[in-house]
Amino acid sequence: MQEKMYLVKTPQFIQSLFPNFVWKVPSKDKSIYLTFDDGPVPEVTPWVLETLKDFNAKATFFCVGENVKKNPDIFSSIIEDGHTVGSHTFNHLNGWSTENIKYFHNVRMGAYEVKSELFRPPYGRLMPRQAMFLQRHYNIVMWDVLSGDFDPNISQERCLNNVVENVSPGSIVVFHDNIKAKGNLDFTLPRVLEHFSSEGYTFKAIDAENLEFKQHLRPSA
Repeated sequence: MQEKMYLVKTPQFIQSLFPNFVWKVPSKDKSIYLTFDDGPVPEVTPWVLETLKDFNAKATFFCVGENVKKNPDIFSSIIEDGHTVGSHTFNHLNGWSTENIKYFHNVRMGAYEVKSELFRPPYGRLMPRQAMFLQRHYNIVMWDVLSGDFDPNISQERCLNNVVENVSPGSIVVFHDNIKAKGNLDFTLPRVLEHFSSEGYTFKAIDAENLEFKQHLRPSA
Protein backbone atom coordinates (compact mmCIF):
# COMPACT_ATOMS: atom_id res chain seq x y z
CA MET A 1 0.00 0.00 0.00
CA GLN A 2 1.17 3.52 -0.74
CA GLU A 3 1.75 5.95 2.09
CA LYS A 4 -0.50 8.97 2.33
CA MET A 5 0.95 12.14 0.90
CA TYR A 6 1.91 14.64 3.58
CA LEU A 7 4.93 16.68 4.53
CA VAL A 8 6.76 15.60 7.66
CA LYS A 9 8.75 18.85 7.76
CA THR A 10 6.79 21.98 6.86
CA PRO A 11 8.82 23.86 4.22
CA GLN A 12 9.82 27.42 4.98
CA PHE A 13 8.06 28.74 1.88
CA ILE A 14 4.73 27.38 3.12
CA GLN A 15 5.29 28.96 6.52
CA SER A 16 6.07 32.28 4.82
CA LEU A 17 2.75 32.20 2.94
CA PHE A 18 0.89 32.38 6.25
CA PRO A 19 3.02 34.59 8.51
CA ASN A 20 0.23 35.13 11.06
CA PHE A 21 0.04 31.39 11.79
CA VAL A 22 2.23 29.93 14.51
CA TRP A 23 4.58 27.36 12.94
CA LYS A 24 7.40 27.34 15.44
CA VAL A 25 8.21 29.08 18.71
CA PRO A 26 11.19 31.44 18.72
CA SER A 27 13.48 29.77 21.22
CA LYS A 28 16.91 30.57 22.63
CA ASP A 29 17.03 27.33 24.59
CA LYS A 30 16.50 23.67 23.74
CA SER A 31 12.73 23.54 23.98
CA ILE A 32 10.20 21.39 22.12
CA TYR A 33 6.46 21.94 21.94
CA LEU A 34 4.62 18.61 21.71
CA THR A 35 0.98 18.86 20.65
CA PHE A 36 -1.80 16.28 20.60
CA ASP A 37 -4.84 16.53 18.33
CA ASP A 38 -8.34 14.99 18.40
CA GLY A 39 -8.85 13.95 22.04
CA PRO A 40 -9.62 13.59 24.77
CA VAL A 41 -10.54 9.90 24.55
CA PRO A 42 -10.36 7.34 27.37
CA GLU A 43 -8.44 4.80 25.28
CA VAL A 44 -5.42 7.08 24.70
CA THR A 45 -5.36 10.43 26.51
CA PRO A 46 -4.87 9.17 30.11
CA TRP A 47 -1.88 7.11 28.95
CA VAL A 48 -0.43 10.19 27.20
CA LEU A 49 -0.79 12.18 30.41
CA GLU A 50 0.98 9.52 32.47
CA THR A 51 3.77 9.20 29.92
CA LEU A 52 4.34 12.96 29.86
CA LYS A 53 4.37 13.00 33.66
CA ASP A 54 7.16 10.41 33.71
CA PHE A 55 9.42 12.95 31.96
CA ASN A 56 8.09 16.10 33.65
CA ALA A 57 6.95 17.18 30.18
CA LYS A 58 4.29 19.75 29.39
CA ALA A 59 2.33 19.76 26.13
CA THR A 60 -0.62 21.32 24.35
CA PHE A 61 -3.81 19.41 23.54
CA PHE A 62 -5.97 20.57 20.62
CA CYS A 63 -9.27 19.08 21.66
CA VAL A 64 -12.38 18.27 19.65
CA GLY A 65 -15.30 19.90 21.45
CA GLU A 66 -17.61 16.90 21.34
CA ASN A 67 -14.87 14.75 22.91
CA VAL A 68 -14.49 17.29 25.71
CA LYS A 69 -18.23 17.07 26.38
CA LYS A 70 -18.09 13.26 26.39
CA ASN A 71 -15.00 13.07 28.60
CA PRO A 72 -15.00 16.06 30.98
CA ASP A 73 -12.97 14.26 33.65
CA ILE A 74 -10.14 13.50 31.24
CA PHE A 75 -10.21 17.09 29.99
CA SER A 76 -9.97 18.30 33.59
CA SER A 77 -6.95 16.03 34.09
CA ILE A 78 -5.18 17.72 31.17
CA ILE A 79 -5.61 21.11 32.85
CA GLU A 80 -4.76 19.83 36.33
CA ASP A 81 -1.50 18.34 35.04
CA GLY A 82 -0.37 21.78 33.85
CA HIS A 83 -0.84 21.34 30.12
CA THR A 84 -2.49 23.89 27.85
CA VAL A 85 -5.41 23.34 25.50
CA GLY A 86 -6.76 24.68 22.24
CA SER A 87 -9.76 24.14 20.01
CA HIS A 88 -9.77 21.65 17.14
CA THR A 89 -13.36 22.59 16.17
CA PHE A 90 -16.38 20.92 17.78
CA ASN A 91 -16.83 18.12 15.22
CA HIS A 92 -13.38 17.85 13.56
CA LEU A 93 -14.53 19.67 10.43
CA ASN A 94 -12.43 20.03 7.29
CA GLY A 95 -12.29 23.70 6.35
CA TRP A 96 -11.80 22.92 2.68
CA SER A 97 -15.17 21.17 2.48
CA THR A 98 -17.23 23.21 4.96
CA GLU A 99 -19.19 26.38 4.25
CA ASN A 100 -17.64 29.35 6.03
CA ILE A 101 -20.43 30.31 8.43
CA LYS A 102 -20.91 26.70 9.50
CA TYR A 103 -17.17 26.36 10.01
CA PHE A 104 -16.87 29.57 12.07
CA HIS A 105 -19.76 28.46 14.27
CA ASN A 106 -18.16 25.06 14.81
CA VAL A 107 -14.81 26.65 15.71
CA ARG A 108 -16.55 28.91 18.20
CA MET A 109 -18.37 25.95 19.77
CA GLY A 110 -15.05 24.13 20.16
CA ALA A 111 -13.37 27.20 21.66
CA TYR A 112 -16.25 27.57 24.13
CA GLU A 113 -15.71 24.04 25.40
CA VAL A 114 -11.95 24.43 25.95
CA LYS A 115 -11.93 28.14 26.93
CA SER A 116 -8.84 28.90 24.84
CA GLU A 117 -7.61 31.35 22.21
CA LEU A 118 -5.50 28.64 20.60
CA PHE A 119 -6.92 27.01 17.49
CA ARG A 120 -5.64 24.33 15.14
CA PRO A 121 -7.69 23.48 12.05
CA PRO A 122 -8.26 19.76 11.52
CA TYR A 123 -5.96 18.45 8.76
CA GLY A 124 -4.34 21.90 8.78
CA ARG A 125 -6.91 22.90 6.16
CA LEU A 126 -8.38 26.39 5.95
CA MET A 127 -9.75 28.35 3.02
CA PRO A 128 -8.25 31.86 2.62
CA ARG A 129 -11.39 33.64 3.85
CA GLN A 130 -11.59 31.32 6.83
CA ALA A 131 -7.98 32.04 7.70
CA MET A 132 -8.46 35.81 7.38
CA PHE A 133 -11.45 35.79 9.71
CA LEU A 134 -10.20 33.31 12.30
CA GLN A 135 -6.75 34.84 12.78
CA ARG A 136 -8.46 37.98 14.08
CA HIS A 137 -9.88 35.99 16.97
CA TYR A 138 -7.50 33.10 17.63
CA ASN A 139 -3.85 32.16 17.67
CA ILE A 140 -3.81 29.68 14.79
CA VAL A 141 -1.20 27.09 15.70
CA MET A 142 0.16 24.86 12.96
CA TRP A 143 3.44 22.91 13.18
CA ASP A 144 6.85 22.40 11.63
CA VAL A 145 7.12 18.63 12.34
CA LEU A 146 4.39 16.07 11.65
CA SER A 147 5.00 12.69 13.25
CA GLY A 148 2.73 10.77 10.87
CA ASP A 149 1.37 8.71 13.76
CA PHE A 150 -2.05 8.73 12.09
CA ASP A 151 -0.69 6.86 9.05
CA PRO A 152 -1.27 3.08 9.30
CA ASN A 153 1.11 2.49 6.40
CA ILE A 154 4.31 3.66 8.09
CA SER A 155 6.31 1.64 10.58
CA GLN A 156 6.63 2.65 14.20
CA GLU A 157 10.35 3.23 13.60
CA ARG A 158 9.58 5.58 10.70
CA CYS A 159 7.16 7.52 12.89
CA LEU A 160 9.87 7.90 15.53
CA ASN A 161 12.46 8.98 12.98
CA ASN A 162 10.07 11.53 11.49
CA VAL A 163 10.34 13.37 14.80
CA VAL A 164 13.95 12.67 15.80
CA GLU A 165 15.37 13.64 12.40
CA ASN A 166 13.44 16.90 12.01
CA VAL A 167 13.08 18.58 15.40
CA SER A 168 15.10 21.69 16.23
CA PRO A 169 14.78 24.13 19.16
CA GLY A 170 11.30 25.66 19.17
CA SER A 171 9.75 22.96 17.00
CA ILE A 172 6.01 22.34 17.27
CA VAL A 173 5.42 18.60 16.83
CA VAL A 174 2.06 16.99 16.01
CA PHE A 175 0.87 13.77 17.59
CA HIS A 176 -2.71 12.48 17.88
CA ASP A 177 -4.38 11.16 21.01
CA ASN A 178 -6.92 9.13 19.08
CA ILE A 179 -7.50 5.41 18.60
CA LYS A 180 -6.29 5.41 15.00
CA ALA A 181 -2.85 6.68 16.01
CA LYS A 182 -2.53 4.57 19.17
CA GLY A 183 -0.16 1.91 17.81
CA ASN A 184 2.39 4.39 16.48
CA LEU A 185 1.96 6.71 19.46
CA ASP A 186 2.53 3.95 22.03
CA PHE A 187 5.89 3.21 20.44
CA THR A 188 6.99 6.72 19.49
CA LEU A 189 6.05 9.05 22.35
CA PRO A 190 8.14 7.50 25.16
CA ARG A 191 11.13 7.18 22.86
CA VAL A 192 10.83 10.81 21.72
CA LEU A 193 10.67 11.94 25.34
CA GLU A 194 13.63 9.79 26.29
CA HIS A 195 15.75 10.79 23.29
CA PHE A 196 15.32 14.53 23.61
CA SER A 197 15.55 14.49 27.40
CA SER A 198 18.95 12.85 27.03
CA GLU A 199 19.89 15.63 24.58
CA GLY A 200 19.10 18.28 27.18
CA TYR A 201 15.75 19.41 25.77
CA THR A 202 12.74 20.46 27.82
CA PHE A 203 9.12 19.98 26.75
CA LYS A 204 6.95 23.06 27.06
CA ALA A 205 3.31 23.96 26.52
CA ILE A 206 2.12 26.71 24.19
CA ASP A 207 0.36 29.38 26.22
CA ALA A 208 -1.96 31.90 24.60
CA GLU A 209 -2.00 33.98 27.78
CA ASN A 210 1.72 34.63 27.65
CA LEU A 211 1.89 38.16 26.26
CA GLU A 212 5.56 37.88 25.37
CA PHE A 213 4.75 34.76 23.34
CA LYS A 214 1.95 36.61 21.55
CA GLN A 215 4.16 39.58 20.77
CA HIS A 216 6.73 37.32 19.12
CA LEU A 217 4.22 35.55 16.96
CA ARG A 218 1.42 38.00 16.33
CA PRO A 219 3.01 41.41 15.81
CA SER A 220 0.58 44.26 15.45
CA ALA A 221 0.09 45.70 11.97
